[in-house]
Amino acid sequence: MDEGMPLLFEEFTLNPSRPIYEQFVEQIRARIVSGIIPTGQRLPSVREFAADKRVNPTTAARTYQELERSGLIVTYRGQGTFVTGDMEIIGKARAELARAAVQELKRTAKALGLSVEEMLELGEKED
Repeated sequence: MDEGMPLLFEEFTLNPSRPIYEQFVEQIRARIVSGIIPTGQRLPSVREFAADKRVNPTTAARTYQELERSGLIVTYRGQGTFVTGDMEIIGKARAELARAAVQELKRTAKALGLSVEEMLELGEKED
């Protein structure tokens, strides 16, 4: 097993009310765009991933399929699965995550009856 693989084997936070593969995709995507899992990093096989996470191999395969569909990972027959080196794809994924986070912040602020600025100010205040 490669030295970097433990980065993917770290614990994932899972919500039992949502599909597991979606949560794996989100958390691996976040680790890739933040650089925690670096470009070119070889990922564990589907079987290794499934065994480590104690999930059905179909769940692991679907996770990898979604990440591959988005371009964040690439699979080479006989060599394995790797994080893409295409910084444009990683940049687009980072922008998507940032937009989603901003939209969530706006929804939360609105639900609390605050502007985004007020919410940020309150969030930065120390007790």
